[in-house]
Amino acid sequence: MATAFNPSNSVTTTTSATFIPEIWSDEIVAAYKKNLVLANLVMKMNFKGKKGDVVHIPAPTRGSASAKAAETAVTLIAATESEVQVSINKHYEYSRLIEDIVEAQALNSLRNFYTSDAGYALAKQVDTDLVQLGRSTNGGAGTNAYATGAFIGGDGTSAYVAASNNESALTDAAIRRTIQRLDDTDTPMDQRFFLIPPSSRNTLMGLARYTEQAFVGGTNSTIRTGEIGNLYGIPVFVSSNCDTASGTNNARVCLMGHKDSLVLVEQVAIRSQVQYQQPYLATLYTADTLYGVQILRSAASTGAAKSASMFALIVPA
Repeated sequence: MATAFNPSNSVTTTTSATFIPEIWSDEIVAAYKKNLVLANLVMKMNFKGKKGDVVHIPAPTRGSASAKAAETAVTLIAATESEVQVSINKHYEYSRLIEDIVEAQALNSLRNFYTSDAGYALAKQVDTDLVQLGRSTNGGAGTNAYATGAFIGGDGTSAYVAASNNESALTDAAIRRTIQRLDDTDTPMDQRFFLIPPSSRNTLMGLARYTEQAFVGGTNSTIRTGEIGNLYGIPVFVSSNCDTASGTNNARVCLMGHKDSLVLVEQVAIRSQVQYQQPYLATLYTADTLYGVQILRSAASTGAAKSASMFALIVPA
């Protein structure tokens, strides 16, 4: 008797193994770098290929000049120097299992989407960690609530109170007041940045002052992803990743700071790997990165110390 024929058990070309070319790696790195915003503005340290889970960064105390009197010895400066420790404890990955039938029949644009999506997802995670770290400067509470040292966007002077939802739209006065805070804490003029959410960009676009001479933007001045112009000599960057609070009004944070305010330490830079999974007749694609973030220069909760180099303004979403 003949055996029943079942065409679904046939070996077809769609079930043969296919391998993903190395172009995946190039595309994921390009997509990752393209979508980074805050990570491109703060200090970045390369820890690739090195062992260990904590990086120790010296944080010396600034000295002061002493008057020299005639026929007297110079005044010696002595200080017990401190350090900043950065724990490398953030390992994030993005994985897709692509079956052979999809690999054989789908357009190349599918691969382009996956690499772009992976780059965006990992870049967003890095920026999220930095933004949440930034809002904890000046004695703030970090990822749990907005900084206790943050100010509202309306005047840059009134303290933000999460329970009262007293955030207000960004104003010129608040911008100038925050710049003064950086000036008062001896923060260098160069390498400053101002990171704002889309809601604050919308506010600025409605103010003639920032669409004329005080706000210079456009294609020619855009040198990094997200840069939209320049305010009082400080580059302005917009990011939808300026996270929201847990309050009822979903306030968002603006961060004005200096490059040395935060540090990103990369132990494993963004990478792309593929592995064929014969039991599933599919290819496993994974992109991942291993890093740590930490505050380098922050003010104490009791006031603006000389080491402060970042301040937060809270605005509506």
